[in-house]
Amino acid sequence: MTGPIEQVRLNLGHVELAAQLFGPADGRPVIALHGWLDNSNSFVRLAPKLTGVRIVALDLAGHGLSGHRPPGASYALWDYAFDVLKVAEHLGWERFSLMGHSLGAIVSVVLAGAVPERIARLALIDGVVPPTAGVEDTAERMGMALQAQLRHGKKPKPVYAALEQAVEARMKGVVAVSREAAGLLAQRGLEAVPGGFTWRSDSRLTLPSALRLSDEQAQSFVRRIACPAQLIVAADGMLVRHTALLEQLPFEQKQLPGGHHLHLNDEAGASLVADCFNRFFAIP
Repeated sequence: MTGPIEQVRLNLGHVELAAQLFGPADGRPVIALHGWLDNSNSFVRLAPKLTGVRIVALDLAGHGLSGHRPPGASYALWDYAFDVLKVAEHLGWERFSLMGHSLGAIVSVVLAGAVPERIARLALIDGVVPPTAGVEDTAERMGMALQAQLRHGKKPKPVYAALEQAVEARMKGVVAVSREAAGLLAQRGLEAVPGGFTWRSDSRLTLPSALRLSDEQAQSFVRRIACPAQLIVAADGMLVRHTALLEQLPFEQKQLPGGHHLHLNDEAGASLVADCFNRFFAIP
């Protein structure tokens, strides 16, 4: 894939999302969804290596250059799924494929299970179903989340005096990434503020979710998926230890060397993922 990356903004009515477009306009339509606290630069190494596809890589709501949800709103999985359907409506895409990493992979599975007739293919990177919880914990989790919402906003975002300090902080985040990957995410994720730089992302993204699905509910999305699906499992990532889950998935699975961000950490990892996805998307 060659050519400049086109930058666009999509007004969905309830929120405005930023996106980057890769590939020929007549390629297979693909919406790409990044991971939690990342942004669409998650795909800047991978997308140019893919052929025959038109990729719309979104900054999910609250991330990157996209708008934040209004006060009182949340960032539930189904809210992201609705955003994707609105993007497809905006683009005039009745049927399309999804490429997702981590949180983006989870949203992709939820959407493909909810509206299987709309999704042509699923290309997933080290993510598949949402974290689950037992039904007996539902009330306690709801209370914890409500209290966290009440406390939200009392602690300011961290400000980094120099851009490099912010990059180093991202390298050591909940999921560590390479320096180059952190730099790429920072290009789209940081903003200048008095005293230095801070992350653009909505601080509400770090609040605990009020509701988690049960194992059976999560698997109900997997069972309804009607399209071909390929899952890349990072050898040093987040899924590899969940062997019981992986064994019950009806997806084509490929384990590749690298960490959770193997498609972004370096060019070698991006090439390995691209080799798999190019074969996957080339199948009639």
